[in-house]
Amino acid sequence: MLPSIEQRLALELAAKPAQVAAAVALLDEGATVPFIARYRKEATGGLDDIQLRLLEERLRYLRELEDRRAAVIASIEEQGKMTPALLDAITHAEDKTRLEDLYLPYKQKRRTKAQIAAEAGLTELADALLADPSLNPEEEAAKYLKPAFTTPNGDNPGVADAKAALDGARQILMERFAEDAALLQSLREYLTEHGVVESKVVEGKQEAGEKFADYFDYSETIGTIPSHRALALFRGRREEMLNVALRLDSEEEKPKWDAPHNPCEARIAQAFGVRNQGRAADKWLADTVRWAWRVKVFMHLETELMTRLREQSETEAINVFARNLKDLLLAAPAGPRATMGLDPGLRTGVKVAVVDATGKVVDIATIYPHQPRNDWHGALHTLSQLAEKHKVALISIGNGTASRETDKLAQDLIKLRPELKLTKIVVSEAGASVYSASEFASKELPELDVSIRGAVSIARRLQDPLAELVKIDPKSIGVGQYQHDVSQSQLARSLDAVVEDCVNAVGVDVNTASAPLLARVSGLSSSVAQSIVSYRDMKGVFASRADLRNVPRLGDKTFEQAAGFLRVMSGDNPLDASAVHPESYPLVEKILADIKKDVKSVIGEAGLLKSIQPAKYADDKFGVPTITDILKELEKPGRDPRPEFTTATFKDGVEEIRDLRPDMILEGVVTNVAAFGAFVDIGVHQDGLVHISALSNTFVKDPHTVVKAGQVVKVKVLEVDEKRKRIALTMRLSDAPPQPGAKPAQRGDRNDAKRLAQHQNVREPAGNSAMAAAFAKLKS
Repeated sequence: MLPSIEQRLALELAAKPAQVAAAVALLDEGATVPFIARYRKEATGGLDDIQLRLLEERLRYLRELEDRRAAVIASIEEQGKMTPALLDAITHAEDKTRLEDLYLPYKQKRRTKAQIAAEAGLTELADALLADPSLNPEEEAAKYLKPAFTTPNGDNPGVADAKAALDGARQILMERFAEDAALLQSLREYLTEHGVVESKVVEGKQEAGEKFADYFDYSETIGTIPSHRALALFRGRREEMLNVALRLDSEEEKPKWDAPHNPCEARIAQAFGVRNQGRAADKWLADTVRWAWRVKVFMHLETELMTRLREQSETEAINVFARNLKDLLLAAPAGPRATMGLDPGLRTGVKVAVVDATGKVVDIATIYPHQPRNDWHGALHTLSQLAEKHKVALISIGNGTASRETDKLAQDLIKLRPELKLTKIVVSEAGASVYSASEFASKELPELDVSIRGAVSIARRLQDPLAELVKIDPKSIGVGQYQHDVSQSQLARSLDAVVEDCVNAVGVDVNTASAPLLARVSGLSSSVAQSIVSYRDMKGVFASRADLRNVPRLGDKTFEQAAGFLRVMSGDNPLDASAVHPESYPLVEKILADIKKDVKSVIGEAGLLKSIQPAKYADDKFGVPTITDILKELEKPGRDPRPEFTTATFKDGVEEIRDLRPDMILEGVVTNVAAFGAFVDIGVHQDGLVHISALSNTFVKDPHTVVKAGQVVKVKVLEVDEKRKRIALTMRLSDAPPQPGAKPAQRGDRNDAKRLAQHQNVREPAGNSAMAAAFAKLKS
């Protein structure tokens, strides 16, 4: 008997069935992953959020599989064709592919040539020739001639001559060969191992499809194609620039009819006992095998394997996007300091917004320091007045057009007014324009022009990246690969899960959070989040978590899911500012009564808290894991898991790509991480590429294990191609730039970055012969 869903999940997660069963029950009751991971450790045995997300995804798949299994069994039984052996095979099918293979012969489909032939009574002819190849096909076929007739399914052309009889028998055998589940699986495995994906440019599309030039004559085994290359192939095919096909590695091109049998045809022949022994029907049967492979089986498997390649590539691209998004959301916040946001521009000017420590807009302006007005001194005067008036501590500069020129303006302001102790930081403005034009922005900042709202967002995302970025559709933040080519529902589900996990890991101040931020808290819907904000605006700040129960539509279940992640700072109860769940307050009071202390005297006292034995207070409701978490939380209540705030310092005098020289060592900020390396902003309007082979002195399989989006890194310039706007960097500071005349980079390595740049919204990096050579050496 096939293991139950809980048993299969337990094996996949290396967990106990009881842990999985508890997690499944909680999910079915409506509990969120963050809530289960944080506050139900006793029930799940400590499954973390990563395990729970995987469990949630696999649970969805396995339940869909069981629903499909039941439908398949019902369909076959309704046809009266179910056998004990078939039922056993269907019951033990471990995935959807195997299940569909078994169902294929019984699947309701349009009337096929094989069915028409069977209705004409040609099944006996097919069986006879397969069972006894010594029979003469033409002589046997002559026994089955019959005139046209009518069946319940419609007119049947009958069997006019021997050729028609043999054609019908061939159709019957071809369908039989193509629908054998065990044979299909064997052929699928062989083709997976020996299949080669090749692409050719569509005739006459060389110029229009120039961005796909790397794939005009390309081939790679299906099992080794990286996700970004596979997605580029599929995009080229979709845009009708490329012809993309699958072939066997033993064939140099699409199979020819007069070619010798390939290994897959040989497997079909072996499975059905077809051998060339010079008998009368051997050639006819061999041709039938060939037709079955090339017309039915191969076409079916090609579609299936190419679909699987696309789905796997999409999944990998989504995972890359999710990891980058998580790193960006959990970037270090600058904190509650007055901040000036500068949204750079040339002709339209630089938009300026000043926000106070809470993010409230207190002043706005537009300055024109750049072409065509060149009012540099006037701009400095305006910024100086705003900074002094509002006691600005930070200047946040968007990294778009005129970013470096505006960065220089901020540098001049800092030199002009050192007593203001200003700090400038360039931040990603990805998605700022989307936020500016959004419905939420128009409600949040109704009095401000759309162009100014971008500057407000740039200022706030420095104060707290998480709180500001949750207002933007994650797909608009620009840290993904081929995000428009992947399943949008799967992408949205994955990114929403990342945002939910990040928000709940940090916690939310219920008295300052926006509705979009509150909507990402465990258990809170968009409507309930808006109700919290409306209640807060009407009644004033919440004095305790208990006050949340007065919010309309916030019931007991919602409170249970959300309360632990909502913070009430400086409220009536110090525990309300911590991650201790209100359901655990009686336990804390019990511990405090036992040690004869009040909560205020215990908070932060590490020595005292570490001396408390969690097992002493464990009972049926609260186990050691929960008590341990509570004691850690009391030690550092409301601790933020994000790193300390640091900034990259761009080198003075290095403002354009022409200012770069090989061997320069610079600071930069990682803007995006891809499968083949990391893009780094070094302050010259053009991201450079650190190839995966140059990320570390040791072998790196996954760049995400070394760098993440938003990380400040030190890099060395290896090569600069000003004309093509490509910059090659290395994080191995001992690397030497390539010597003049060095061998060019290998196409397969150097163009990884080019391909990504061409097909997504990232700036194109440099190809690097030194890195390619190192990569080739590493592979060999």
